[in-house]
Amino acid sequence: MIRLDTRDGDFASRFDTLVDARREAASDVARDVATIVRAVRDDGDAALHAFTQKLDRHDLNDSGWRIDAAACAAAFEGLEPELRAALELAASRIRVYHEKQRPEDTSFTDAAGVRLGARWRAVDAAGVYVPGGRAAYPSTLLMNAIPARVAGVERLVVVTPTPNGEVNPLVLAAAHLVGADEVWRVGGAQAIAALAYGTERIARVDVVTGPGNAWVAEAKRQVYGVVGIDMVAGPSEIVVVADGANDPEWIAADLLSQAEHDTTTQSILFTDDSAFGDRVAEAVERQLQALPTQPVARVAWEDNGAIVIVPSLVDAIPLVDRLAPEHVELACDDPQALFDRLRHAGSAFLGRHTPEAIGDYVAGPNHVLPTGRRARFASGLGVTDFMKRTSFLQLDETALNELGPATIALAKAEGLPAHAQSVSLRIRTNR
Repeated sequence: MIRLDTRDGDFASRFDTLVDARREAASDVARDVATIVRAVRDDGDAALHAFTQKLDRHDLNDSGWRIDAAACAAAFEGLEPELRAALELAASRIRVYHEKQRPEDTSFTDAAGVRLGARWRAVDAAGVYVPGGRAAYPSTLLMNAIPARVAGVERLVVVTPTPNGEVNPLVLAAAHLVGADEVWRVGGAQAIAALAYGTERIARVDVVTGPGNAWVAEAKRQVYGVVGIDMVAGPSEIVVVADGANDPEWIAADLLSQAEHDTTTQSILFTDDSAFGDRVAEAVERQLQALPTQPVARVAWEDNGAIVIVPSLVDAIPLVDRLAPEHVELACDDPQALFDRLRHAGSAFLGRHTPEAIGDYVAGPNHVLPTGRRARFASGLGVTDFMKRTSFLQLDETALNELGPATIALAKAEGLPAHAQSVSLRIRTNR
């Protein structure tokens, strides 16, 4: 963990290093992923079978390629009542939040008599990638699948790796809850390729969403254009802006809530109280010693964590904007005032009683968010990621005669005579 203070002479250069730090996997996976994607595109199920046997250590012909709806329903019914209720609460709140995002069609007639507008329609099919193995998250399935359903996607396909053939019942329960149409036992870059290009068993989709490891992220990057994707996600991030009135144990826990995800996670505290920063650092160390995920969280904190001392919390906001983090907590008496100044963040958590972990599960807003400073230009996953907008226009004779001459002039200026003729013929005919 590094400690920075804006009053230090070398602050600017050290903060630049923090902003520009690369935390993605060091190995170059692009070539390996290209080989996998090409193999699945060319050989379909045979390649999927081979890669699954090699990487997930089970034979799809023995364990089964597809998990049926009955197995998903049984997994849901087999959950402890408290856990089942928690999943249902999360699904309900996520659905309500995303229903507010559904865009409306527009149509109007302007002064020239031209009817203009836009129509929104869902894609036909969406594929959701859900990590398996150590990182098996039913919440991820809810966050990806529910916006797709709200958008109106008719075919919802889930792919999830099952290492050694073992399925995660929570993922299956979540698949039942969202009404997934298909659940396939495939993962990794090969699953992304299957969704993009299709195989003998798995029909191609239009949009692929969901997080994964470096191979999954690179596969999404490589198939973009063949299908739409949500984003290329990297290691998780949390920034906490907190004053000295907070309980340091609370803030330490918030920082560790992301650090336990992966050793490449970045957790940063901005505070205007140097002594409070010390107390948070001490609380992090105490909590790490009792944390079951300490081996991961400690590396993340020690390699990528930071405490930054600023003159005031307002002074922290331009620095946070430079980081453009995935998550930012504003833990102070007037969080709205800071939020009004903030420009770049995937999701913001306002007030002392709004830990980021609430947003991961049951609050409602999506937890699939831009990382790696991409919040400068990207947003979290939403309903419109599963939709496309078609513009339309309609002219009558009067409107064409009014707009036609300008169109003809511009087309001729651009050296496109056929464009001009398609308009001029109509004007001459109408006259």
